[in-house]
Amino acid sequence: MWSKRRTWLFRGIALLLPVVMLVVMEMLLQLFGYGHDTSLFVRYPDNRDYWVMNKYASERYFSDTVNETHGSIEPFAVSKASGIFRIFVLGESTTAGYPYFHNGSFDRWLKFRLMHEHPDVHFEVVNVSLTAVNSYTVLDFGKQVVDYQPDAVMVYVGHNEYYGALGVGSTSRIGNRRWLVKLLLMLRRLRLVQLIGRLVSGFRPGGGVGVDARENLMQRMAARQRIGYGSADYYAGIRQFRDNMEELCRVMKDAGVPVFLSTLVSNERDCKPFVGGSSVFASGDSAFAAGNYVAARRDYDMARDSDMLRFRAPSAINGEIRDLVGKFPTVHLVEAERLFDSCSPHGIVGNTTLLEHVHPNLFGYALLSEAFYEAIEKAGLFKSKGDRGEIMSLEQLLEKMPITGVDSLNGEYTIMMLKTRWPFNEPLPAGFKRGNSVGEQLAGALAVGRISWLDAMNQLFQYSQRVGDKRAALRAVEAVSLEYPDNETYKIFASRLCLELGDRKGADFYYRLTKEP
Repeated sequence: MWSKRRTWLFRGIALLLPVVMLVVMEMLLQLFGYGHDTSLFVRYPDNRDYWVMNKYASERYFSDTVNETHGSIEPFAVSKASGIFRIFVLGESTTAGYPYFHNGSFDRWLKFRLMHEHPDVHFEVVNVSLTAVNSYTVLDFGKQVVDYQPDAVMVYVGHNEYYGALGVGSTSRIGNRRWLVKLLLMLRRLRLVQLIGRLVSGFRPGGGVGVDARENLMQRMAARQRIGYGSADYYAGIRQFRDNMEELCRVMKDAGVPVFLSTLVSNERDCKPFVGGSSVFASGDSAFAAGNYVAARRDYDMARDSDMLRFRAPSAINGEIRDLVGKFPTVHLVEAERLFDSCSPHGIVGNTTLLEHVHPNLFGYALLSEAFYEAIEKAGLFKSKGDRGEIMSLEQLLEKMPITGVDSLNGEYTIMMLKTRWPFNEPLPAGFKRGNSVGEQLAGALAVGRISWLDAMNQLFQYSQRVGDKRAALRAVEAVSLEYPDNETYKIFASRLCLELGDRKGADFYYRLTKEP
């Protein structure tokens, strides 16, 4: 009897010993500071009273560090005071505002409008979107934001289900089994797993370092460049989106958080399929030229869905979005697709609102903010507009939104450079030559990363002041104030400039912002 007990004891120790060793190794790695905390939020180094998006939050989703993308710095209070309305924004590059970022993103247009219409509310709009991710990242981030007292969550995602991180056809693909992907995401939080990952990467050809200068992020992320319509991988991408988003909606419902989920928009009229679908696209062109716009829309839709290089979401994704809204009473539909259709020639989305295949131009981002605004109004998210609220139409928003000429040109230059690479492979426009104006020089430097956005705005402000262009100076300082809402100096400058321009209402608006909690 004693011998059997000792045998089982030794067996138990033998089984537990590797586990104990792994736990000890993990503790030692954390003790000595190896690896990174990949939580979504960390304390803001400049002010410990605020949370900010963790620059290492994206590590778990990309198998190669060279492809990792990073979010914006948007601090929000650790202690949420009364009067604060906190909105989290989840999504991919369009949601982040590419190629403008900063105040080009739809949530900034929305915040600017809400600030004017609800001056009695202090808005914290925190965008945690990342380029080159999909519903896996959105789900994972969504599970974390519920712990930070959100009043609402806004979601625009779905174009990257095939080539975004962990996508069906991406270079960071693990497999089509969600349980396996979710298990790996959980394990990648561990420093020991991070160490193993780096060791494995070191044994890859090239040692896991170095980037082919001929490849952009789109090309590096796309492994399976032919995913046929109706194929197993095609349906796997749709299923992946549906399952992840359904779980996200359930998490938000259980937490009592309203979700605003948008349909997707893509360029149908002015973006030829990248691989396949060219004949049906040509048929759409013919129908459009003949004035048969119903047939043209049908053919363009089919051409997009038949495109085997799937950088645009197929129409089935919007079908899944509408189904999800019907399943959860706390999920509100944002009809971006219908709004873009209504603002496009003959109801077919093209270059009027989009820059290339999926990313909006500035008018398009304003429209996207309008779609979310309409959904918010319909849901009755704000019961009162406040005594001093200014109702702002879309036309007024387009006029007043502090987007500078540097922002606009930076977006144009960025897209021109993007289109010279795969999969567009378009030459620069004939005769293109960047001008020598201050705005053009700043935008050019910003587009190639020689200066930061804040430096560009500061230089634009100083130049405008020197030449006596107070309106341009005001727009620059308003833009920076929207980017850094907790910096009182920019609000004071904006208030003074408004007074100098005879705009007492604007001066009062910015003065009151300095009194917010």
